Amino acid sequence: MPISATLTTALGRFILTADDIGLCGVTLPRESPPAGPLPPVERADHPLLTEAARQLLAYLGGVLTDFDLPLSIHGTPFQRQVWEQLQTIPYGRTMTYGELAARIGGRHKARAVGGAAHANPLGIVIPCHRLIGAGGALTGFGGGLPMKQTLLDLEQQTRQRLHPDTSS
Repeated sequence: MPISATLTTALGRFILTADDIGLCGVTLPRESPPAGPLPPVERADHPLLTEAARQLLAYLGGVLTDFDLPLSIHGTPFQRQVWEQLQTIPYGRTMTYGELAARIGGRHKARAVGGAAHANPLGIVIPCHRLIGAGGALTGFGGGLPMKQTLLDLEQQTRQRLHPDTSS
């Protein structure tokens, strides 16, 4: 039976969900960040949810660049193929929908890639925010385009801080 915890961050409240296999959901905030002090994690009595919250906070703090969590991924074979490819996009980098589609069978699948990215149940952990439109345009993201831009900026700044000698 799935269990959830709410993680309060500067970006808003995330809902983390785990089942018997691993982390199976990261629901992105759909509201403004909360006002006033709140406990960072509510109902964190589950070890995996506690660790997922710790890693997500470290990621948002620019300390963690790779998640190391057991995942329980449920989707169609095509969705799972797209989500697997999303995990290969390096931290601080982006890829277009067409480029990812070309990796899995042809640029003509770019729209289907977008649909699979939209259905991603593990936003940020499976980094669908690293997908961009042709020409670099920001396109849909479950947490909204301002959050997508915030995450991309965070990753770019962290990457430059950790690896100042590498080009963008």
